[in-house]
Amino acid sequence: MTEYGPSVRQEAVTLMRQGLANREVAERLGVPRGTVGWWRYQDRKLRGEVFERPTDCPRCTGRPFDRHAYAYLLGLYLGDGHIVSKPKQHHLSISCADAWPGLIEAAIQAMRKVMPSAGVQPRQRKGCTEVKSYTKHWTCMFPQHGPGKKHERTITLESWQQRIVNEFPWEFIRGLIHSDGCRVTNWTTRLVGGERKRYEYPRYLFTNKSDDIRRLCGDTLTSVGVEWSTVARGSDPFHISVAKRASVALMDAHIGPKY
Repeated sequence: MTEYGPSVRQEAVTLMRQGLANREVAERLGVPRGTVGWWRYQDRKLRGEVFERPTDCPRCTGRPFDRHAYAYLLGLYLGDGHIVSKPKQHHLSISCADAWPGLIEAAIQAMRKVMPSAGVQPRQRKGCTEVKSYTKHWTCMFPQHGPGKKHERTITLESWQQRIVNEFPWEFIRGLIHSDGCRVTNWTTRLVGGERKRYEYPRYLFTNKSDDIRRLCGDTLTSVGVEWSTVARGSDPFHISVAKRASVALMDAHIGPKY
């Protein structure tokens, strides 16, 4: 391990106090960035300086953000996302099936557009890819976060979130369908002229145990003119179905199958 004399360290501290970033100081003095970061930490501690990590959180800074991307990301989060809370960080996690690589990329891009400075990293899990983003400010953007599972607590949108959903309803629906929904082809048979014929028809399904999240989905579908119904499998009415031809065509025009 290379040791650096007091003069090198003092020069590094002087440059940092002048506003140079760790990378710039490291390149100028030929010192590893990790070493420069440690010197910066010790200098702050010595001076009693409290460090606040810079943030571009729209809720904390008031900066404009990509509302279109947020509506989609909100749908993903409510459908199949969660936030892991740690002392200095909150990890936003969206689980995406490996069968749909386009959805994985869409989740990554949505996170980056909403919170550009937050790190985003896909992690391979068994049968799926977990798209994670790291910043303590994700709970600012998703105040629905709380202890326990989403279907075991009340889920309501804040007024600013509802305004975004009203502005971009199809993006919100698309996020819900991409996370907890699907487009399937059903079939049935009918007697026509004494002959039994098979008929196929497409429909969309959204499945979620939370009554509140299904209500948000249903209300938003209604707002864009999509007719839907609740389907129970067994005794569990956890499914929203869109099966009427005109409504399926409307969904196809704005959502389409997963990719």
